[in-house]
Amino acid sequence: MTQPSTISLERPAPRIATITFSNAPANLIVPETVIRLHEIVAALSEDPDVQVVVFKSGLPDFFINHFDLTAAAEFPARTDEDAAPIWTDLVLRLSKAPFITIASIRGRTRGGGNELALALDLRYASREKALFGQPEVGSGLLPGGGGTERLPRFVGRDRALEVILSSRDYDADLAERWGWVTRVLPDAELDDFVDTMAARLASFDKTSLASAKSMVNRASLPPDADLITAYGEFAHSLTLPGFLARAAGAQALVAQAGLDFEYRLGEYIGMANQQA
Repeated sequence: MTQPSTISLERPAPRIATITFSNAPANLIVPETVIRLHEIVAALSEDPDVQVVVFKSGLPDFFINHFDLTAAAEFPARTDEDAAPIWTDLVLRLSKAPFITIASIRGRTRGGGNELALALDLRYASREKALFGQPEVGSGLLPGGGGTERLPRFVGRDRALEVILSSRDYDADLAERWGWVTRVLPDAELDDFVDTMAARLASFDKTSLASAKSMVNRASLPPDADLITAYGEFAHSLTLPGFLARAAGAQALVAQAGLDFEYRLGEYIGMANQQA
């Protein structure tokens, strides 16, 4: 029996598409997530009607989480030495897509999930329920999906270093003050705000929206080559002793803690480091 996709696509209005992540229990990014999302984004980029794409989660406690490293060997490899890895190609496509992307963030948003959110145009977050982080370094890894390239442009070098080096979770209010997200709203108001913004943008001229986005991109996006290099450094870090030593401890903690490991990831990273 075919497993259901971790990604669903809906068209609530002719000019609006909604992409929903749902991979219970913790919305980890698995190979199917990357492949399906890449397919959807490529198709929407060719659709002349689509002006706004909203990203949200089907799970209340997790927006998009980190990569499922137990499936790391199954993530799609490059088809060509000169081609960007599929994850890098995905986040580059999102940044440059001829439509406006909006994240409606409710729940934990870490690692690759945070890097995906950073590639979107507008990020609106639940004050009570959104958390953000880049936990790779605490696990002996390196960020590889654009976090080291995009986050400093939003929050500044020193704050980006704190986020990446500490591997801690950051709440929505601090993320808003630092410029990590566009705006924080009370959880009860988040959905209506995002829907209203999407409808407003969908009523505008598509060429004007896409052209304005392209102009801002010129002033703000990191070079594509830097993201490609970063993914290579992430992939290499999966083979290093620092990660392999901590991975064994983390797997033992996951077996003991179950889903609580994902709820309190920063604390468990600290425990895994003490055992390494």
